[in-house]
Amino acid sequence: MQIFKQFTFDSAHFLPNVPEGHKCKNMHGHTYRLVVYLEGPLQPHLEWVDDFAIVKNAIKPVVDRLDHHVLNDIPGLENPTCERIAIWIWDQIKPKLPLLTKIELHETPTSGVVYSGE
Repeated sequence: MQIFKQFTFDSAHFLPNVPEGHKCKNMHGHTYRLVVYLEGPLQPHLEWVDDFAIVKNAIKPVVDRLDHHVLNDIPGLENPTCERIAIWIWDQIKPKLPLLTKIELHETPTSGVVYSGE
């Protein structure tokens, strides 16, 4: 069975590696939506895959690190494309959530990335 939990955070960034004149070279911000997916069997006595409170507690410090910050200032996110941010988030949370199978990171309501640690 697969479960998911959603989070949002607001961050500013700029993309230093895009060509001159590209609008994303300038500082701008997004309200990101992060969805984390965990998969596993139902725990026999509890009859859940994992405790949503544990998931929230694992993700909260990562979201707090990103929320209302300039992503370029965070080590490892000097070129914070949506793809790079997803990899960074995955690397932060996977050790805490062994049942994690994928994350979705929505940069806008219509654009984002799905990452499974590959």
